Amino acid sequence: MAKFDVLKRCSLVRDLNDEQLRTIANLANEETYEVGELLVKQGRKAEKLFLIEDGLVGIYLELGPITHRLLQSASEFEMVGWTSMLPPYRARASAKAIETTRALAFSAKGLIELCEQNPEIGAQIYRSLAALIALRLNNAFIQLMGVTSQDANL
Repeated sequence: MAKFDVLKRCSLVRDLNDEQLRTIANLANEETYEVGELLVKQGRKAEKLFLIEDGLVGIYLELGPITHRLLQSASEFEMVGWTSMLPPYRARASAKAIETTRALAFSAKGLIELCEQNPEIGAQIYRSLAALIALRLNNAFIQLMGVTSQDANL
């Protein structure tokens, strides 16, 4: 699928006009991740934002050197690595390919510069980023409540 078509289906940027989407498409590199490959590593500087074109990515919280917990997953036309757009620019969780995954990868620095130079694009991206964060927090809360209610029944 062409970069432009992938962007049209992504909630982060789909409300932008065609010219704005083409500008953003020029910033994207197509990357492929095999099963088990990391896109983002918890605790490290987050330098890329990923738009999944095809595949499945798990978002994991690393609890120790060999222990991790799957928090959520992301699939087609969803974003991972959004912490690369917000200070302190550190990954709060790891993102790993569960299936072979094709993604559009954006340099966070390049995308931030575009947002600063073009406030209309920036406002839309950061508004959508806020909605994404709210959704992920809500999903995490629901997951936590499910775990709590199961534990209470034991």
